[in-house]
Amino acid sequence: MTRAVIADDERLMREQLRARLGELWPELEIVAEAKNGAEAVALVEEHRPEVVFLDIRMPAKTGIEAARQIAALEGRVPQIVFVTAYDQYAIDAFQQGVIDYVLKPAERERLMVTVERLQTRLAAPAPSPDALQEALARLAEKLEPPSRLKWIQATVGAQIQMIPIDEVLFFVSDEKYTRVQTAQQEALIRKPIKELMAELDPAQFWQIHRSTLINTRAIAGVSRDERGRQLVSIKGRPEKLEVSRSYAHLFKGM
Repeated sequence: MTRAVIADDERLMREQLRARLGELWPELEIVAEAKNGAEAVALVEEHRPEVVFLDIRMPAKTGIEAARQIAALEGRVPQIVFVTAYDQYAIDAFQQGVIDYVLKPAERERLMVTVERLQTRLAAPAPSPDALQEALARLAEKLEPPSRLKWIQATVGAQIQMIPIDEVLFFVSDEKYTRVQTAQQEALIRKPIKELMAELDPAQFWQIHRSTLINTRAIAGVSRDERGRQLVSIKGRPEKLEVSRSYAHLFKGM
């Protein structure tokens, strides 16, 4: 059987892709699922699958960064398929001989095309690591990062205010709103964490929980409670924000 690893930070997306692959390619064995790019590289190194499905945007490492590390592993190079929310305008960036793509959500018709391509490619010699690295470099050049947010338009009481991104200490979401916390005030926006992640500088804002983003410049320290959970202290604030297990690697060694 052909083996595969699926990597996506959204559980529902992983489940949907697994289910549709099960319908279209019953002989494919999903040997592992990863929640971020770093985990994807580790699982590929452990299981050595023939196919890897990678979300383009993931915490810890992007899909392209993970693919570059996977291509550098010893042994046969796996087939790489990027699962992406990019619209049609960017699809030409994926037209590489050794890379395929599937748009989110994974529609059966398009996924079937990918399955057929993979089955053909798996019967041929594997791509060389150099060819894959070159294709990934071209892909990275075409998929330029989006312009970063400089200001947040948020509701403060009955007013709308423009808050500079650098002043935001952290974002915390619930079902309807996202709380924007600065040193001076608390504000609300309707933009979810996933959307914010795509618009913020990942070097400055880290996702530490599915509902929490933190400005790295605002981190005062990291501690553990009696249950062993990691808690992040914020400069000048009483809150301690919980780090979920999926993001504990960000504070390894702290």
